[in-house]
Amino acid sequence: MDRTQLERMDTHMVLSILNEKLRIECDSLDALLSRYELDGGWLRARMAQIGYRYDSHTNQFRAA
Repeated sequence: MDRTQLERMDTHMVLSILNEKLRIECDSLDALLSRYELDGGWLRARMAQIGYRYDSHTNQFRAA
């Protein structure tokens, strides 16, 4: 999973993949960003386009 792949996907599909990775592989958004070498600002902006933001308490992107 890299930014190039994510940029070509539907944003709702990206949301699903991110939440799955957060649930199964990564215990925080920082861990996910580091593991997959993703830009946090870009990722947050992409999720904000569909009204989602990261919730550290549940470790997932949720509707704002």
